[in-house]
Amino acid sequence: MECTIEAATEVLGGKWKLVILRILLGGTHRFGELHRAIPRITPRILTRQLRELESDGLVRRTVYPEVEYSVTEVGAGLRDIAERLERWGARYRETMRGAAR
Repeated sequence: MECTIEAATEVLGGKWKLVILRILLGGTHRFGELHRAIPRITPRILTRQLRELESDGLVRRTVYPEVEYSVTEVGAGLRDIAERLERWGARYRETMRGAAR
């Protein structure tokens, strides 16, 4: 039996993929906008992560005079998961801050 969690982490693995998806779930963005929204990511890594997300069918790349990225219908299915992870991450950080005191 194939592990479905393994399939999901294979597609979503990587430090930045869920962060990128969370931003794109809010609407279409150009590359520069994404880079400004995630200042700690290098352009090279952002490009790689976007290409992988596009290859996996989660992100759509549209070429105009400038390139725009948006989530596909498949990618939009991750909205609930991304929002839950965001809430969990906030609670986790708060718990760890409290434990450090």
